[in-house]
Amino acid sequence: MSSYSALSLAKAIAAFLRACRLDVETAKPGNVSVSYPGHGMTASQFIASADAAANALFAPGAPVGTRILDAVSRTRETAGCNTNLGIVLLVAPLAAALEIHGADICVTAWRTATERVLATLDLDDTRAAYRAIALANPGGLGDAPEQSVHDLPSVDLRTAMTLAAGRDSIARQYANGFRDVFERGLETVRRAQRSGHSQPATAITLDVFLAFLSGWPDSHIVRKHGLPVAQSVTHEARKRQDAIHRALARGGLANELLALGQWDAELKAQGINPGTSADLTVATMFVAGVADGIPDET
Repeated sequence: MSSYSALSLAKAIAAFLRACRLDVETAKPGNVSVSYPGHGMTASQFIASADAAANALFAPGAPVGTRILDAVSRTRETAGCNTNLGIVLLVAPLAAALEIHGADICVTAWRTATERVLATLDLDDTRAAYRAIALANPGGLGDAPEQSVHDLPSVDLRTAMTLAAGRDSIARQYANGFRDVFERGLETVRRAQRSGHSQPATAITLDVFLAFLSGWPDSHIVRKHGLPVAQSVTHEARKRQDAIHRALARGGLANELLALGQWDAELKAQGINPGTSADLTVATMFVAGVADGIPDET
């Protein structure tokens, strides 16, 4: 039974839209942003996609698969391309779990509720999610020896995602109960908030993005360019994040931000887009926005 009130539903949607705005307001290397378009896409397409997907993702009582398919369908009608499949796949079960308790839920209860949602995913959810993935048509995603999205599924959605968890970080969240979001991602947000250094929301978002990008090879880069390239980006992200943390302790980020801008240009010139790290960042900022609140100033 849904415990959403109109107020808590509005709070959840607002947190989602805020996270999506931060995604493009933050100049994340290799990703599309307000300041730096790329990969044939602009920030306005991402904002329009978030607006189009929101009501589907937070439709009270809707199954997870239905949320995914409806959100992707509305996005395609609005943006005409795949701007947010990863975000939709991540947010749909989180939104369904949030509905169990309402938007005043604590993080521990949210994780427990998410596990309950994942445990009850069924074959209909798989069918709907596969249709959504095929509609979004992301290069390489869903191509697998078992339970390919091009075939009729025979297992529930969590099982299908678990089969892909070793090669896709979004699928891994379904397998491990969104551990990376609730632990690595949210802890990065909270560490920044505890640091004693005043940071705008875009700086926190960048820190979360670099935490994911430096933690393991980005799935999207692996699919597009291979593991060695993805590993080199991960290694570089680790160095860049360490440099930013040192500069922040000294009280100045100008040189590091300029260097990030140069790295962004280099990545885009090679067609390298750390899209999975960005999707995990949006999911994290959504969770943080509901649980802790994110300051409006950027």
